[in-house]
Amino acid sequence: MAAINKSIYEELTIESNDQKRTADIRQGAVAIDYYEDIFSPTITAKIRIVNTGDAIQAPDKEGNPDGEKQSIYNGLPLRGGERVSLKIKGNSPKNPGLDFATDEKDYLYVSSITDIVTESQRETFLLNLTSREAITNETSRVGKKYKTSSTIDASVTDILKNYLKTEKIGKIDKTQNKYGFIGNLRKPFTVLVWLASKGVPAEISGDATAGFVFYQTKEGFQFRSIDSLISQKPDKIPTYTYTQVNQTGIERDNDFRILNYKTERNQNLLEKLRLGSYASYRIFYNPLTFEFTDPQKGTFTTDDYVSGVKNLGQKLELPKISNSSNIDLGHIPTRFLTQVLDIGTMEKDVSTDINSDPFKYQSQAIMRYNMLFTQTLSIIVPSNTNLKAGDIIECKFPKISKANKDEYDKDQSGLYMIKELCHHFDTDASYTSMKLIRDTFGAHGTNDK
Repeated sequence: MAAINKSIYEELTIESNDQKRTADIRQGAVAIDYYEDIFSPTITAKIRIVNTGDAIQAPDKEGNPDGEKQSIYNGLPLRGGERVSLKIKGNSPKNPGLDFATDEKDYLYVSSITDIVTESQRETFLLNLTSREAITNETSRVGKKYKTSSTIDASVTDILKNYLKTEKIGKIDKTQNKYGFIGNLRKPFTVLVWLASKGVPAEISGDATAGFVFYQTKEGFQFRSIDSLISQKPDKIPTYTYTQVNQTGIERDNDFRILNYKTERNQNLLEKLRLGSYASYRIFYNPLTFEFTDPQKGTFTTDDYVSGVKNLGQKLELPKISNSSNIDLGHIPTRFLTQVLDIGTMEKDVSTDINSDPFKYQSQAIMRYNMLFTQTLSIIVPSNTNLKAGDIIECKFPKISKANKDEYDKDQSGLYMIKELCHHFDTDASYTSMKLIRDTFGAHGTNDK
C-alpha cells in the first residue's frame, strides 16, 4: 500500500465522564487531524463526527444505560473532559500509524465541542482533543523554590513529575547553566516555556548556543536545545523531492514526494533588525555594587554568535550597512537590552554570584530564536507518522531553468526543521502537512546533486 492511501481506524472510542457509557465513533469519523508544534507544550487533535440518532443508548429513568438510542452529543452526553482512545493503523510497511489507545495514560481528552449542527436525522460536530496534562496544567500551580545549585534541566524534570504528574517524559537535554527561581504560583507550562529561553546546552560546552524549546510529541514531553535538534544524525533524515511527475512505478518515490508547497516567509530584514537578531547592546545593573556592566563588553555581534553555531543551511551572510562601508548589519546593535542582575536574592547566605548570568544566554537566545524563522515553508506529503515536530528533513526543489530540468535549486533545497505538523486522515486519503523553518539559506550539509 502507498502512504497516501486511506488509513484504518482500529480503535476510536469515547467514554462518558461518569465512565458508565462508551461509544464507538469509527463509523462517524469523517476526518481526523493530529497536531504537534515545537512552540506548543501540548499535542492536540480534531475529529469531525457525523452520526444519526441511533449511535448510543441513553440511560433510562433508573439511570441504567438501556434506554432508547440517541445521538452521541445528547446520549453520552458530551460536556467536555471525556476520554478518547484513538488508534490508527499505518497504511504502509514503514508507516506505523498513531496509537493513543494501548495505554490509558496516553488517552486524549475532549477540551471542547464546536461546529455543532443538528438536523432531523443527523448531527455533525467537531471534537477538539488534548492531552491529559493540558487539563492538569490548568489546575496546578508551581509554588516551589528552586535553588541556584539546580540545573535548569533538573528543574524541568521535577515540574513534569511533581506538578504535571506525568510519566510521558521524552528527551530532556542537559543544561550547563544553573538557575534558581520561585514558581510564584504560575502554571507548569508557563514556567517550563520560560525556562527554555534561559537554557544553554551542556553537551557542547565550548560552542553551545543558548536556546531551548519545550513541547510535546507522541513520544512524550521534550526539552530540547536547538543545537541538538539541528545536529540530528544524517542517516535519520528523510529526503522529500518536489516533482510534478508522479513516478507510479516506484513506491518509495511516491511516498517521499512533496505534493504541494508554499514559501510563507523568505527573510524579513526590518523585523530582524527591530528584534536585535543580528546584534544587540546589553546594559545590566548590579544591585549589590550599584554599578552597571562594562560598556566595552556590552555589544553582542554575529561574530559572537556564528563562531561555533550549527546552521541548517550555509553560513550567515548579511548586507553592508551602506555601499561605501565594509561593516555589515551584524556588527551594529539594533536593540538595547536592560536588566537588573539577580544577585543574592535566592539563598540565605549572601552571594555575589550572578544567578544565571544573562550575558551568557540572553542575546544568544534572541538571535537563535529569530534566526530560526529566516525561511518558512509549508509542504504537504503522503502520510508519514514517523515524523515528529522538531525533526530535520531534507527537501529538494527543482531549479527553474531551461538548461537542465533535473538540477536542484541549491538555495531553496536543503535541511529544514519541522516547526509544526498535522497528520490528516479521512475516508479517501492520508496526508502529513508541515510548516518548515530554517536559519540560513542553501543546501549546506546535504547530499544534493
